[in-house]
Amino acid sequence: MINSITPHLVCEGAADAIAFYQQAFGAVELMRLAGEDGRVMHAALKIGDSTLMLADDFPQYDGGKGPKALQGSPVTLHLYSPDVDAAFQQAVDAGAVVRMPPADMFWGDRYSQVTDPFGHHWSIATHLKDMTPEEMAAAMKNMPHDC
Repeated sequence: MINSITPHLVCEGAADAIAFYQQAFGAVELMRLAGEDGRVMHAALKIGDSTLMLADDFPQYDGGKGPKALQGSPVTLHLYSPDVDAAFQQAVDAGAVVRMPPADMFWGDRYSQVTDPFGHHWSIATHLKDMTPEEMAAAMKNMPHDC
C-alpha cells in the first residue's frame, strides 16, 4: 500500500541498503527493478504498514545524490515501534550509528535516533501517553538544560 506521503530514498549502494533495512527494521522487499549494470533503478520495501521506495544514486541523469555525496541529510525518517528499545538495538546491531539512545520525552514518546550506513537519519519511537499542548509545554520547561 502506498500512503499519501511515501519516502523515496537515494542511496549509494541501494542493494546493500535493502539488505540493511531488512535486518535493521524488518523490511520486506516488495519489488526491485535493476538496470543493465545491476544498480537498483527502483525498489519498494514495506516497513510496518508503510512503503519505502529507494534507488541507487544516478547523479548523471537527474542530479540524484544520496546523503554521502551531499555530506549529510536534513531529513529524518520517523519509525514508530511497539518497543523502541528493541527496535533501536536491532538497528544498532545491524550497523546503524547511535545519534541519541532511547529516552522518555516531554511530548509523551520514548524516542531515539540513529543514522544508517547510507547516511539517512532515523528516529525510532514508542508512544507512551497522550499529552495536551499545555502538559507538553510544562514538561518541556522542566527538562534539564543539557538536553
